[in-house]
Amino acid sequence: MIKQAIIPLAGLGTRLLPLTSVFPKELLPINGKPGLEYILDECIDAGVNEIIFIISSKKKLIKKYFYNDNFFKKIIKKKKDGRVKKEYKKILSLKKKIKFVYQNKPLGTGDAILKTKKFITGSHFLVLFPDDLILKKNCSKDMIALNKKFNCSVMASKKVKRKDVSRWGIYSIKNKINNKNFIIKDVIEKPKINKAPSTNAVIGRYILPKEIFLKLQKQNKGVGGEIHITDAIRKLINAKYKFIGHNFAGKYLDCGTMNGYIKSSLEISKL
Repeated sequence: MIKQAIIPLAGLGTRLLPLTSVFPKELLPINGKPGLEYILDECIDAGVNEIIFIISSKKKLIKKYFYNDNFFKKIIKKKKDGRVKKEYKKILSLKKKIKFVYQNKPLGTGDAILKTKKFITGSHFLVLFPDDLILKKNCSKDMIALNKKFNCSVMASKKVKRKDVSRWGIYSIKNKINNKNFIIKDVIEKPKINKAPSTNAVIGRYILPKEIFLKLQKQNKGVGGEIHITDAIRKLINAKYKFIGHNFAGKYLDCGTMNGYIKSSLEISKL
């Protein structure tokens, strides 16, 4: 059973400037709640009991959010506010499950994940990208169930319009398991419309095998001079590691852009 999750948080969030010039995007409130807490709720509900945050020295506010004990104790003692006490109790509970790893140079998602290597103990681990919120149905829980059933890696998938495929990583499908799941043949990054092998797009939820660290250690820099997790995944697929694509059932919200962030608050307020 998968009990560990990695959440990469070191990115600067330039698409949400000027808000992110002083505040980490993951702590920006979405309908009155930090976006990061939606991701943490998903992890805890899926049975994860250890979460590794990858942050940078420029995003120490994320760590302070979970270690601001004196501030909360003074407020609780002074105001006797039940709501604040409840929120602080939740933060304390989450803090016990969190470890912090630093990625101070923006060398890509693969480099970020590689920095967690010494903490991973199981055969597989969960990765969640905080820009992608999936609500109403726990995607991570469903993916963990697939990992348990098939003993292999799992990646989240979402059907997109053919005209939009060049915005996404797109799966090449080997064969279907059922209406929701398929065996992944390859992952093509941002293909042209006439070159896209499907309309199944990669979404930021992954269950990866521990062996991916061996690929990342030897991996050369790719597009933009960064080490990409997708390149390491493709190497594992070529080495006959089984990867399942899962078309999740929850409501997807992209909160990584200003328009997406604003829309996310509006959509969540309706749920």
